[in-house]
Amino acid sequence: MPESGTEPFEALVSLLDYPMFVVTTRAGDENAGCLVGFGSQTSINPSRFMVGLSKKNRTFRIAKDATHLAVHVMPRHNVEVARLFGSETGDETDKFARCEWHEGPEGIPVLDAAGAWFVGKIRDRFDVGDHVAHVLEPVAGEAPEGFTDWVTFADVRDLEPGHDA
Repeated sequence: MPESGTEPFEALVSLLDYPMFVVTTRAGDENAGCLVGFGSQTSINPSRFMVGLSKKNRTFRIAKDATHLAVHVMPRHNVEVARLFGSETGDETDKFARCEWHEGPEGIPVLDAAGAWFVGKIRDRFDVGDHVAHVLEPVAGEAPEGFTDWVTFADVRDLEPGHDA
């Protein structure tokens, strides 16, 4: 339930159609990944990107011991991979057994269905409420020649998340 006085803000953000990202990571011998709606470039020089991971999420627990995260942008024709990472919890489901992926830079899992991705070194973490922001320094990745029809919040709005926020 939103705090008193936040209703106009909640109404506004419910109208926005944010891009959605699938974030993956690895610590020790454990892979983890989740669908993320809180992500944005935060600096041009040096290049930085921030993703917010829910404190209730298995990916957050694995990322506490990780040095890198991969951020994937999914083309709309692969929305089912985004939906897998947004509707299942890694506490109960091996999401990586249900999709194609390969080991990328720094041993981080990279999803084959992604239209674009980058791996970033975690430069900073800080509490932002029910999520923890992870500031990333990009170290590798693949981008398309041009814009594609990316998965946005409208494509996954109906999902029941694997964990509450």
